[in-house]
Amino acid sequence: MKLDQILELLSFTIPAIVTGVVAYYFFLTHAKNEEVKMKLSMVKANRKQALPIRLQAYERMTLFLERINPSNLLLRVTSVNNDKKAYSLSLINTIEQEFEHNLTQQIYISEKCWSVIVASKNATIHIIKQNSENESVQNAQELREAILKTVLNSSSPSTAALSFIKEEVRDFI
Repeated sequence: MKLDQILELLSFTIPAIVTGVVAYYFFLTHAKNEEVKMKLSMVKANRKQALPIRLQAYERMTLFLERINPSNLLLRVTSVNNDKKAYSLSLINTIEQEFEHNLTQQIYISEKCWSVIVASKNATIHIIKQNSENESVQNAQELREAILKTVLNSSSPSTAALSFIKEEVRDFI
């Protein structure tokens, strides 16, 4: 009689345990799926909010590159006393100030893009320094002409960086 009672008890208990285990794993899987959905929803919402900020950062860096483009920079920054060294320093200081003004934008753009922008800035400064150290350049006006000739003979560093930004924004959107 005891064996019959044990078998009867097991016949009710085992299906209940199996049903409980299946329900537990179903609930666990469902909870994980809901968590993934919630995370994806949050990521999507964050991207939606971050998109305008990122685009604004790309816009600001585009403006920066346009402003340090030697042909634009030379029109904006004029020489006070026609001294080539003073003019060279004025151009470089203008570039550095523009750059410092936009330092925070690196948070919103890719690391590779930021590297390209920094390389463009440094190459532009190098062009200015190289031309100011040229012995045949005597004054600020000749320095302006020498820098413009250098940029006309090869594309400006800003042009390459601008192309990179345009590609990155195109891929981003």
